[in-house]
Amino acid sequence: MRRKIPSHSALLAFEAAARHGSFARAAEELARTEGAVSRQIGRLEAFLGVVLFERVGNRVRLVPNGTRYAAQVRETLDRLERDSLYLMGQPVEGASLDIAAIPTFATRWLIPRLKRFQQQDPNVTVHIAERMDPFLLAGSGFDAAIHFEHPAWAGMHLHPLLEEVLVPVCSPALLAGAVANPSLDELPRLHRRQNPDAWQIYAQESGIVLTNSAVGARFDLHSMLIEAALAGLGVALVPRLYVGAELEQGRLVAPWPESQAVAKNFCLVLPEPIELSEAPLKAFANWMLDEARERTP
Repeated sequence: MRRKIPSHSALLAFEAAARHGSFARAAEELARTEGAVSRQIGRLEAFLGVVLFERVGNRVRLVPNGTRYAAQVRETLDRLERDSLYLMGQPVEGASLDIAAIPTFATRWLIPRLKRFQQQDPNVTVHIAERMDPFLLAGSGFDAAIHFEHPAWAGMHLHPLLEEVLVPVCSPALLAGAVANPSLDELPRLHRRQNPDAWQIYAQESGIVLTNSAVGARFDLHSMLIEAALAGLGVALVPRLYVGAELEQGRLVAPWPESQAVAKNFCLVLPEPIELSEAPLKAFANWMLDEARERTP
């Protein structure tokens, strides 16, 4: 079925005229005559069956429908230009991958390791976008996702990567500024908004008494919790795999036991088996699995 899409020339003429509020200025920008621009917009209005401009003498003004359509056309043309420039800038023999990932996992674990993949496959560019929730991978524009195991991924191919084990951490300065041997209950605690029961579950599992497990500041991301802990704002319950460097450097300490009760499993989500994937995705998937096996903090 033939798509009902106006001509590219008509859309360019309309967008320029709408932006300038003038057929003459649009013609100057497009290196055309004013009459040519006027005819293109006339054809566009006839194609749509909608008047886009009011014509008063030598002046033109967008009608409400024209204003809305102009914004939509401008966004579409901008996106098309960005996509075209991106492809034009790709190496002839290069390839690219679009990966969706949980934001803190991307910034704290994946990105610091990407240099190794770049060295292994220098012609593959990896683009990373954040996705907090599971989504329909087919038709999303993503080649793969790095996320938690979830029923929403039914029909996809999941490959286990790492276990997210939470551990309470804080700045050593927080302990130094408190009374001798302070209990966890006496220290300010920090919470992740999406997991409000984590401290309560941790207290039940560890046997550590917390008078009110819900008290404390709340943050959206684990990366925010980590920064808050580094700033000495309190004790954060965060994945150990995110804070390995800070613990090794002594910028954070973890004098309390970790929790298995609030652990989750990260996985690599693919639309098809690794063996059937195209070469760039197959290489990235195998590299991710190797990294997870060999370089777990």
